[in-house]
Amino acid sequence: MKVCGFSFIRNAGTYDYPIVEAIRSILPVCDEVVVAVGASEDGTEDLVRSIDPRVRVLRTTWDDTLREGGRVLAEETNKALDAVPGDADWALYIQGDEVLHEDGLDAVRAAMEDHAKDERVDGLLFSYLHFYGSYDLIGDPSAWYPFEVRAVRPGQDVRSWKDAQGFRRADGRKLRVVEVDATIHHYGWVKDPRTMQRKQEDFNRLWHEDAEVERRVPAGDEWDYGRERRVLHPFAGTHPAVMKERLARADWHFPYEPGSVKPRWKERLKNWSKRRLGLELEYQNYELVNLR
Repeated sequence: MKVCGFSFIRNAGTYDYPIVEAIRSILPVCDEVVVAVGASEDGTEDLVRSIDPRVRVLRTTWDDTLREGGRVLAEETNKALDAVPGDADWALYIQGDEVLHEDGLDAVRAAMEDHAKDERVDGLLFSYLHFYGSYDLIGDPSAWYPFEVRAVRPGQDVRSWKDAQGFRRADGRKLRVVEVDATIHHYGWVKDPRTMQRKQEDFNRLWHEDAEVERRVPAGDEWDYGRERRVLHPFAGTHPAVMKERLARADWHFPYEPGSVKPRWKERLKNWSKRRLGLELEYQNYELVNLR
């Protein structure tokens, strides 16, 4: 069985992306990893090349005119996916702000082996934890996507979907997937407030025109994590081992009091439905396959 990882990145240093940790987290199950590196001004390409000999850099140029729905992120994802060797059985995706916990590596490998030749399965579904403002706080699952597809079969008209959150067939059909007992930690909302302010000012331009960016991102030197009014919970688990040094460098404090923000009515409905009825009301950009 051959597994190729793939990812994309640009200006990792400027926006403090944990791209090194992201790639290292999937390397144990990959024969190689293709990283589409957009033209950067901060040594991102050299950083990516230094990770491991199995990492292959694909130089790309982002289309900064695509300022709607984060489409350029899907384009860059597809460039990396298209560079995955045709003889690979699986393509394992990781974004520059995601890290796969090592506790799930054996499960990922086993699922890939079990379904390598199973034509009923198009991909593997991973669990998610979304951190916000601090490495000690996670978002309520009702307000974030709790699962997403991160392993797909290359060469089967699979395309990154919309803003690169998930995948679909080229004709829009959802992928048939099975859930794997592995968790990805999403750290995109955990940065020094000064770095986060720069990221928000620039990143929002991938979705909106300048006037809308100015409305959504108040001018300032530091991002105010509290303005989002998010429901957060203390994180009691462990972070991936590859995150150890990054965690030690964190030198800011986000003063959040659990329970200080009440869930919106949609979030309350989702939580009630799951707790009382056992029903998941989350939007699913995939089709879960029952193989029994």
